[in-house]
Formats: sequence, C-alpha cells, structure tokens
Amino acid sequence: MSTKDFIEKDYYKVLGVPKDATEAEIKKAYRKLAREFHPDANKGNTRAEERFKEISEANDVLGDPKKRKEYDEARALFGNGGFRPGPGAGGGSFNFDLGDLFGGGGTQQSGGGFGGGIGDVFGGLFNRGGAGAGTRTQPRRGQDIESEVTLSFNEAIEGATVPLRMSSQSPCKACSGTGDKNGTPRVCPTCVGTGQVARGSGGGFSLTDPCPDCKGRGLIAEDPCDVCKGSGRAKSSRTMQVRIPAGVSDGQRIRLRGKGAPGERGGPAGDLYVVVHVKEHPVFGRKGDNLTVTVPVTFAEAALGGEVRVPTLGGPAVTLKLPPGTPNGRTMRARGKGAVRKDGTRGDLLVTVEVSVPKDVTGKARDALEAYREATAGEDPRAELFQAAKGA
Repeated sequence: MSTKDFIEKDYYKVLGVPKDATEAEIKKAYRKLAREFHPDANKGNTRAEERFKEISEANDVLGDPKKRKEYDEARALFGNGGFRPGPGAGGGSFNFDLGDLFGGGGTQQSGGGFGGGIGDVFGGLFNRGGAGAGTRTQPRRGQDIESEVTLSFNEAIEGATVPLRMSSQSPCKACSGTGDKNGTPRVCPTCVGTGQVARGSGGGFSLTDPCPDCKGRGLIAEDPCDVCKGSGRAKSSRTMQVRIPAGVSDGQRIRLRGKGAPGERGGPAGDLYVVVHVKEHPVFGRKGDNLTVTVPVTFAEAALGGEVRVPTLGGPAVTLKLPPGTPNGRTMRARGKGAVRKDGTRGDLLVTVEVSVPKDVTGKARDALEAYREATAGEDPRAELFQAAKGA
C-alpha cells in the first residue's frame, strides 16, 4: 500500500472510533475487533483476514501517540485539500502529479515544495524505509557465501576451473519454503506481513528492525515444519564448478555474483566470495604481474659475457645475452613472460643473475685461476670501500 493510500485511508473509521477518541478507547476498540476478525478464529475466510490487516494497520498508527499526531497532521495537510492537483495554477491549486508527490524521486515544485517525494518523508510513520518499501512478504535476497580454494602456482597464473562444495541455507524442500507443514502460513500480525517493525530514534524519525516474531519473513507457520522448524529455510549442500580467472594472487578474494545461497519468494541469489590460496613454486616467484627467477651463471660467463638459457613458466625457454662484466645479483627482463594482467596482457619475467662459485677447483681450472690471480694482483676491488669509510 502506498503512502498516498495511507493518508487517504480513515483509520478512525476502520476502528469505529471518533477522531478525539482517547488512547484507552482506541485500545478497547482494537482488541474487540482483533478478537472478532483474527485469522485463527476465521480459518479460510479471506475477507476476515483482510479486515484483520486493516485493523492492525490502524492500531499501529493510532495506538502510538507520536504516529497518531503525524498521521493527523498529514491528513490535515494532504487529505483535506491542503494540496489539490488541478489543471492550472489558478484558484490556489498547484499543477503537479500526485504520483510524483507520493512516489518519490520528483523534482522540487515551483512553490518551494518537497523535492524527494512525500513518501520519503512519511516512510517511517508507516513502518517503511521510504517510498515503495515495506511491501508485505517481499522477495528476500539469498545469503552471501564465502569459500576457499587452493591452487598450484601454474593454475593461479593461467587460470583454472575448480569444483567447490558449499553449504548454505535454501528453501526447505519438505515444506516448499513456506515453513508450514500444510504449506499455508499466515501473515504475521505484528508486522502485518512487512517483516519489519519501527522503533523511534528521536527527532521525529523512526528506524526499522526485523520483526522479532516472524524473524523478518512476514509469515508465521501455524504448524511448523519438522525439518526447518518453521523458518522456511534448510541447510543444503551442492558442488559447483567455479572458474578462477588467470593472474590471481595469494590471498585474493574473488566475488562471483549470483552464485551464493538461493533467494526466498523469488528473490535473487546472494554472491559467492572465494578466497584463493596459492602454493609456492620450486623455481619461480611472483612480484605483482611479474614472475621472478634466479639463474646461476659461471664466473667466466659473468666476466666475459655470453648467452644464457632461462626457463619460463609453462612455455619454451628463452635466451638472454649476458654482457661482459655482469655483476652478481643483476636483474634482466624477459618481456611478456610473466603473469596475466586484467586486460589480458602479460607481465615480464625478471631474471636475477647469481654467480656460481665452485667448491673444489682442481687441474687446469686451478692453474688457470692461479694465473688469473697473478695477472690481477695489482687490482684491489675493496680500495674504494676503505676510501669511502675514511671519508665518512
């Protein structure tokens, strides 16, 4: 029911009391009518059920002094011709659409009126969060689910499809999601099917909370289902094939829309969040979109230069040219041999050179190194180090 309907509806007439009725008179009238038209006393009587809803709505407003005051003011302003749509601006009337007035989202009127819709102003008065909200027994979105998956280093770089077994709350199969053994739950009298109740927050505003009696469902089971205990939801397990995109990193959280728990009463499914764990690789490491690898080279290759073959992840080896005098720890780049980026391109492979020193040197190799030591005896690679230390 729209805000316009609420303002035009005469709750005093619904309860059969005068507009100046006291709180005690309103409470007495409500109790009498509620007993007469309660669904428990009128099973199968749809007219009585509708009448009971009207009575509950009327009592919810008139039984609360603050809401009653706001309701009376709203009725005096809008229900008695305070603003009347007309063909023009003459005769003290304004030319605008009531649908804009009560529907929200309209622009400000020429007379300095409301720009966001009166439905937003009076939403809290009628246990609704705003215009259009609070429709009874609305569809409910399914819960979000979080799962974890462990990938090999190669799978994380190239992407993989993995099976995930998940447990979540879904509509109970035993009662078809109604929560009632007979499949005929009744509308919650506390929230009148909205699933929400209002609470005051001061300043003339009110906030909504899930109804404590129906747990936000808007329905109450007369004969609760043995499986779901009247909640309409039951735990279920399913296995889903999930595609993990290429280039994911360790600890990354991936969101898969609509892959969570099923919704209720036609509501959309929740989302699935997958936390990815990546195993270490014995050869390769990772730095952002780039892969890293350490390649041993001989002293002769580092000193004299040469060509070095370097392995890549899942592809053929590449050959890098080592310039003469390459120091230990120097990093070179093999472009396009890294991890997959979001745009489909690849990062680079960062190759770090590590000079390999033999543990045992014998024969001709030893003779050659001895000759090299004699030939370079006048060179001291640590001379600049000591000079810098003295200068500091």
